[in-house]
Amino acid sequence: MRLRVEFTTEPFDLDEAPAHALVAREVVEAAKLDAVDVGPFGNTAEGGADAVLTAVDALLRKALAAGATRVSLQVNVIGEGGR
Repeated sequence: MRLRVEFTTEPFDLDEAPAHALVAREVVEAAKLDAVDVGPFGNTAEGGADAVLTAVDALLRKALAAGATRVSLQVNVIGEGGR
């Protein structure tokens, strides 16, 4: 199964990326995911279910530890492994 996760971390800072946002970016970029798109107001990553779920676990733990007061995320099934 393939999954797509979309997420944001808060609080926002329009002048400089906060530590929790940088940590979240590092987590998804280091994960074994097929596609990662990082933006100022939202981030998307895709991959196999195990890789995405492992990345989401690390993302939540590390972003909260780095000062995030809210993490919003949505996970969607986008297909099966071989498609």
